[in-house]
Amino acid sequence: MAATVFYLRHLPDVGGTAVLDGKEGHHAATVRRIRVGERILLSDGAGGLADTVVTAVERDRLELLVDARSEAHRPTPTVGLVQALPKAERSELSVELATEAGIDSIYPWQSSRCVARWEGAKAVKGVAKWRGVAAAASKQSRRPFVPEVHDLLDTAAVVSLVTSVTARGGIVAVLHEAATAEFSSLPFRDVSEVLLVVGPEGGIDDKEIDKLTGAGATPVMLGPTVLRTSTAAAVALGAIGVSTDRWSSAPLDFGSAS
Repeated sequence: MAATVFYLRHLPDVGGTAVLDGKEGHHAATVRRIRVGERILLSDGAGGLADTVVTAVERDRLELLVDARSEAHRPTPTVGLVQALPKAERSELSVELATEAGIDSIYPWQSSRCVARWEGAKAVKGVAKWRGVAAAASKQSRRPFVPEVHDLLDTAAVVSLVTSVTARGGIVAVLHEAATAEFSSLPFRDVSEVLLVVGPEGGIDDKEIDKLTGAGATPVMLGPTVLRTSTAAAVALGAIGVSTDRWSSAPLDFGSAS
């Protein structure tokens, strides 16, 4: 079983002392009651890993000796998610599930049919919540990478993003219940980048579909049932995982680290 992961933005070199404080220190020292001599795994959230042993414990604070360093490699292809804003509690659920399933980046989308509306300060607050959920879900699933949650996009910005991904040779799959092409027909193994587009509860507006398709996206049906907007990305990631090498990575290991 992979070690519990705690996040620290800057990881010391081997032989250095790491200090875990703030929310992470509180969780480790007070909630988990980690003690001197125990080993924990630190990550900078960007693939950097440090195998450490606890040398001192204070209230909400740990000191740790770094025994080994390693760098995790991102799975290929990378998978980003354009997620139309779901309603109420399903908003954060969509981020949690996608993160646990391995998403690499998340773009909140204010599509025309979204019931939820993020404007002004509400948009800033909403993005901050999604970032917090992504960090918590990454820790729960012991990920060395915390997905980047970008600022809120409107449809024009999403179309521009789709254009950029397809120009780089990536695949953009719009999950749409009325599509005729099947999700499994896309050549995920042949590309290094995938972008999933998931619409709101009411579905993606026809005009938005036309704009996305015009930018190079492919509307696809994920499966025989209609999924909720909060679960679609996680299911799609599972399908990509078994059809590519994304799930072939070895568990976190420091056997060859130095």
